[in-house]
Amino acid sequence: MMGRQASGQDRLFYSFNLEDHVPQNHLLRGIDRCLDFGGLREHLAEHYSQIGRPSIDPELMLRMLIVGYCYGIRSERRLCEELHLNLAYRWFCRLSLEDSVPDHSTFSKNRHGRFRDSGVFRWLFDEVVRRCMAAGLVKAEGFAVDASIVAADASSQRGVPGTDLVDWKDPALCTRAVREYLQGLDAEALAKVVPKKISLTDPQASWTAAIGGPAFYAYSTNYLIDVEHGVILDVQATPAHRTAEVDSTKVMIERVQAQFEIKPERLIGDTAYGTAAMLSWMVNDKGIEPHVPVWDRTQRDDDTFSSSDFTWDEQANEYTCPQGHPLRSQWRAFKIERSHVTKADTIVYRASQHDCSTCPMKQRCCPNTPMRKIARSVHEAARDVARKIAATEQYERSRCERKKVEMLFAHLKRILRLDRLRLRGLSGASDEFTMAAVVQNLRRLAILVPQGPPSQGTGAPA
Repeated sequence: MMGRQASGQDRLFYSFNLEDHVPQNHLLRGIDRCLDFGGLREHLAEHYSQIGRPSIDPELMLRMLIVGYCYGIRSERRLCEELHLNLAYRWFCRLSLEDSVPDHSTFSKNRHGRFRDSGVFRWLFDEVVRRCMAAGLVKAEGFAVDASIVAADASSQRGVPGTDLVDWKDPALCTRAVREYLQGLDAEALAKVVPKKISLTDPQASWTAAIGGPAFYAYSTNYLIDVEHGVILDVQATPAHRTAEVDSTKVMIERVQAQFEIKPERLIGDTAYGTAAMLSWMVNDKGIEPHVPVWDRTQRDDDTFSSSDFTWDEQANEYTCPQGHPLRSQWRAFKIERSHVTKADTIVYRASQHDCSTCPMKQRCCPNTPMRKIARSVHEAARDVARKIAATEQYERSRCERKKVEMLFAHLKRILRLDRLRLRGLSGASDEFTMAAVVQNLRRLAILVPQGPPSQGTGAPA
């Protein structure tokens, strides 16, 4: 017999418990067990007035943002609508069926105001990392670093060549992102490098392009992860420049060491992090094994001798060519001793013109120059350390572990839908990248430690 649905909307009273309608295996239940906002009010105390009307609970807004980033809800207006309807979202945000949802404009005011001034997103990120450490998910033996480009909220049509003069005092351009850019110019002299194209909407965004793809304005999110379980230990927003991405590695490692008192035994990265200066910093300054390919342009593809075909003599401070002739940085004594270090941090070693002119292998060595020259980096010793490590089995394992960073970036863009920023300026990018990293760590913690981490202590690395 065909049945009919009994109408239940005409009842006056209901017995309804929100707790009973959220499944026990729901992701938000696991995340809720991993969160601890105990120190939030103390952290934000000086940014709230002691008098006046009580504000919206900052914990509520942070919980709402976590829901938005966790489920890829990019619009704050839509987030408020979803929170109004979704029972699990209400349960996670500690809202009853009768409690009202904050207006979407509240997020904007707090994000660009007290939240950013107080660094609450960084505080929350650090607290989540401590929870991961307490749960034993951080081994602190190997770290991996990488960067990924994320499109900025800036149209390619609203840009001018970097050589053009722009009247930034024009009221039409007086936005928060522009003011932040101008402050950066005064404080850090960002104008030393003239960009190819600059956005009038978000001047700090870089004009960049992937190989074979169209150019666009973008920022880079830089991750430093522990390779044991893929926990993000630090995140840094930078313009989409390779130099800025590499330099951010030093900032992140120093910050992790100061914040959590941990330092890796090895650092894994791609060729971009294999510059001589970076390798020297890892080996000599930090005592970290560089599991990084060496950035090397000395190999030749025209059948002539490369630098590796010459023998280096550390004691004599000279190279020896395949014919047994020396290459030296100086061939005579100077009254005033010279370092011979160039602006590129190299020392040029030259062969004798007489030796080269009579050498039977000149056409295979220096066919277009009167003598052979080799530019040796002042950090060559650190480069040699990286080359030796590259021949080990541990290095091959590190190459595989580096993919964990790329998997996080894929998750960031495909699952969390952060393939384009909504906030402008470097500070806006930093806020978005930090909150996304918080959610990625929370999801991992909720899955790997379903019972939740210990309530006290940061725990020692596993």
